[in-house]
Amino acid sequence: MVLGKVKSLTISFDCLNDSNVPVYSSGDTVSGRVSLEVTGEIRVKSLKIHARGHAKVRWTESRNAGSNTAYTQNYTEEVEYFTHKDVLVGHERDDDNSEEGLHTIHSGRHEYAFSFELPQTPLATSFEGRHGSVRYWVKAELHRPWFLPVKLKKEFTVFEHIDINTPSLLSPQAGTKEKTLCCWFCTSGPISLSAKIERKGYTPGESIQIFAEIENCSSRVVVPKAAIYQTQAFYAKGKMKEVKQLVANLRGESLSSGKTETWNGKQLKIPPVSPSILDCSIIRVEYSLMVYVDIPGAMDLFLNLPLVIGTIPLHPFGSRTSSVSSQCSMNMNWLGLTLPERPEAPPSYAEVVTEEQRQSSLAPIGACDDFERALPGPLFAYIQEFRFLPPPLYSEIDPNPDQPTDDRPSCPSR
Repeated sequence: MVLGKVKSLTISFDCLNDSNVPVYSSGDTVSGRVSLEVTGEIRVKSLKIHARGHAKVRWTESRNAGSNTAYTQNYTEEVEYFTHKDVLVGHERDDDNSEEGLHTIHSGRHEYAFSFELPQTPLATSFEGRHGSVRYWVKAELHRPWFLPVKLKKEFTVFEHIDINTPSLLSPQAGTKEKTLCCWFCTSGPISLSAKIERKGYTPGESIQIFAEIENCSSRVVVPKAAIYQTQAFYAKGKMKEVKQLVANLRGESLSSGKTETWNGKQLKIPPVSPSILDCSIIRVEYSLMVYVDIPGAMDLFLNLPLVIGTIPLHPFGSRTSSVSSQCSMNMNWLGLTLPERPEAPPSYAEVVTEEQRQSSLAPIGACDDFERALPGPLFAYIQEFRFLPPPLYSEIDPNPDQPTDDRPSCPSR
């Protein structure tokens, strides 16, 4: 009898999307097939699958323990999200080479279906980092007597969805900073930076509109810039290892002494990046937008605005749930440099309250007799008079204007 040979062992997933990429979320059912192609006839003990999802971190640090003595400290930590095992052919035991209980597989291609459900609890998004990873995979193992097992592992992607249409991620992010340069006993004017973005949450492929004002009252030529950074944090044995990577950046025009530059929605596009990971205990992935001023010969002046990269994009009318300031940011320069067109005056009192309604409201109310007796006469008369008086006429001119004050230091005259 001529023994057959295993020609191929493959794993394929039943994809849930049109892109034919196996992407799942917590609670989804992962299904697929293990394909086995053999030439000739083979006898097998078992064909198994093992599915697993886990996060793992690992890094090493060198330590000194005295003169001429050094050692390496290892830091490792692991979190398991799920594990699943199933036998597609044969039996569970495969630790012996006995001929009992063997299954015969004939020449040709054979497919064996598998299926399992991901946990309903939140899962960390698939990720590959410098010192750690979050991975999900299915492994198939074919066991035959007197042969080494044939093994194959195939990964699939899990996204823990982050919806950016939530109030906290729709809120604007802003900041202001100022820096004064000193050289020995000479002090130059300040460099000021103000920046704002319309919301905190974005998805890959979107462009962040940056509103900023940079004023250079120093004696140096400075350059305004902006950059998106990804920060990877890994935790093990009470220690933390952090890696910061540049994702995207832009550069403004050089700003000479006494000049001001304004960004009215300067765009910085987010490239394809991993979503934020905020719920894993040993790996955290965060993003930030840094708007800064590059100052030659001195520390840069910078603002860090936090970002969250999500998976569910902004709804067409998602901005309606945002705050009033977010609504106004697109209609008015937030720095106060320009104002929108004059607002329409509200309706007059006579257009809202008719004379008949006003006269009827002046009629005595029986239910208020006790309240009227309880209040002193002059106070109740004041309340009644105030209640039925029409509001003051609408005017765009403040009858009691305040004297303008400006505490900002002005650039020194040249």
